[in-house]
Amino acid sequence: MEIMRPGQWLLYIFLWSLFLTVIDRHDMATWSQFLIKFMSRVIQNTLTVIPSLYLIDYLRPLFKHASILRVSIYVFLLFAIGSAIPITLVMLVMINIGWLDYNPQAFVLNILFNSMITGSFTLVFLLYFIRRHRELNALKLSFEHKLTAQNDLIKARLAPHFFFNTLNTLTSLIESNPPRAAALLQHVSALFRASFGGTREISFEEEVALCEHYLAIESSRLADKLAVSWQLPDEDVMYDMVITVLTLQSVLEKVLFSVVEMTTETIIIDIVVTWQQHRVTITVTAQLPRKTLMISHDLRQHVDFYVQAERLKIHFGQSADIQSTVTSQQIITIIDYPLQDVGL
Repeated sequence: MEIMRPGQWLLYIFLWSLFLTVIDRHDMATWSQFLIKFMSRVIQNTLTVIPSLYLIDYLRPLFKHASILRVSIYVFLLFAIGSAIPITLVMLVMINIGWLDYNPQAFVLNILFNSMITGSFTLVFLLYFIRRHRELNALKLSFEHKLTAQNDLIKARLAPHFFFNTLNTLTSLIESNPPRAAALLQHVSALFRASFGGTREISFEEEVALCEHYLAIESSRLADKLAVSWQLPDEDVMYDMVITVLTLQSVLEKVLFSVVEMTTETIIIDIVVTWQQHRVTITVTAQLPRKTLMISHDLRQHVDFYVQAERLKIHFGQSADIQSTVTSQQIITIIDYPLQDVGL
């Protein structure tokens, strides 16, 4: 947020003082009284605003660790109390000079009125700055998410760990089992061709085929550590289904990277696909190992599918989403998005 210059603050103090003087003009009979009142307001508001702003700037390191509500209360009290001290000093000086008659009741009421007015306008400005703060935070988070999404999309095109693991597997198979290496190379070619094709809609059958290519590649390296079962709709139903490319494959990749590669036990992954009431629901359930310690907090961080969910929303609307739940026994990831059934 742009910081106002001292000249701007002085201009606001001048206009604010003029506004308060005009409001309080009922007890001023001459222009000299008006000018005296106006000058006292300028001095008073300057002594209120400038020290308060410097104090707020001095306390800013402490405010960083406090909540917005607490900081707002502190600023409100600071300006309210800070306005009472200058007006008291200014009124005492004016009484000593003879420009103001001393009246205890009017003296106290003037202080209270000034504090109330200052507090009210401070509250209005606080509400405005809180709204601006939230807008800027939302914009910052949006920018960070987009930047992360761009980086993830670039990396998702060719995940480094997957690339090097595949190369190592191919190198070993070329010498020991050339036919299997040739079959693995076909899987790699099909998967990488789709990866570099950009974000687009493909048929669900194609997405399943890409997932099978990916699982075949990983199975060559993971051997008996991975067991996958599919529950798919009928072929007639799947013929009309579409999805964004590599969405399901990305989910499987994160599950394998976060769970299967971290243990020596066999991990069972169940994939259930349904299409009912114009919504596609894909449930991916990965059983966690029983003997290997898996930290739930770390797993929740690794199974974040924000990028994939944003791609779904772009193609299928804001109701599309990908949610993952981590329990002590399994990870359940649900891909859900609307899809009109043209056959109905």
